[in-house]
Amino acid sequence: MEEKVPRVKLGSQGLHVSKQGLGCMGMSFLYGPPKPESDMIKLIHHALNSGVTFLDTSDNYGPHTNEILIGKALKGVAREKVQVATKFGITTNDGNTEIRGDPQYVRSACEASLNRLGIDYIDLYYAHRIDTRVPIEVTMGELKKLVEEGKIKYVGLSEASASTIRRAHAVHPLTAIQNEWSLWSRDLEDEIVATCRELGIGIVAYSPLGRGFFSSGVQLIHSLPEGDVRKNLPRFQIENIETNKAVFDRVTEMAARKGCTPSRLALAWVHHRGDDVCPIPGTTQITNLNQNIGALSVKLTQQDMAELESYVSADVVKGERHALMASTWIASETPPLSSWKAD
Repeated sequence: MEEKVPRVKLGSQGLHVSKQGLGCMGMSFLYGPPKPESDMIKLIHHALNSGVTFLDTSDNYGPHTNEILIGKALKGVAREKVQVATKFGITTNDGNTEIRGDPQYVRSACEASLNRLGIDYIDLYYAHRIDTRVPIEVTMGELKKLVEEGKIKYVGLSEASASTIRRAHAVHPLTAIQNEWSLWSRDLEDEIVATCRELGIGIVAYSPLGRGFFSSGVQLIHSLPEGDVRKNLPRFQIENIETNKAVFDRVTEMAARKGCTPSRLALAWVHHRGDDVCPIPGTTQITNLNQNIGALSVKLTQQDMAELESYVSADVVKGERHALMASTWIASETPPLSSWKAD
């Protein structure tokens, strides 16, 4: 198949990825039961053949099973043809979640991910969440060593504060920040975007379709399987859904005028936020993957962008972007380096 998705430079450290990536979490984790392995491998191969070569996973997805799936899908694929991003830091023991950024854990997590993925190096390795007990300089110091050893190529953070990003970048240059960014999740625009642009750090947008809401609106909520974490999201609760349904209806009307689907319009909006932005919509269906690729051909004017944003302003959308805002360590700070006493 002829390549449809161009490659772009992500950040200023040398990493090139497909202009749109593929979030793989939902294949194995949180969005209902794990999907059939053979179907997901076919989907990944279809993505690669379509030019979507930037695959996003984490050791927390499963846990571990999503990385194993990616590893199986990559058997026989030329290593230079794919960019693998994975993450460390979220651990679960006996139902309790803990965030870890201590050096020993960072190293052991990296080596375990390499083993599960069956690869010699990780293209982009993120701190999935920030350990607020460990100075970010300490975590980054170990990541820098892993870069020097060739185990990882580039480093990223997810849901860190602007000051944490600056401190991390001073230890070893960051290539990307991964944050939620969509028409209805825009808190990173307050400080994070400007900080990344000042420092030459790329922005990877997760959940760019509002966790599927901008694909099918209220229909999505009624079709979610048991065990799907989205059932707990504040924006999908009955007290908020009528207001948010009106948002989707307005986006749908504009999409009709533009001759595209609501999902393509919402995804195109993320693409139009800048050449340094790479969205990673997740899907488990080849038809949806093709739909997402189509967003790259949707052209929006500044007037279109402003109109869309007026539909989905912060005072219109009802409900927080996550069920457990405090537990996602959003915009996390860490203690000063002077406070650290290594074991």
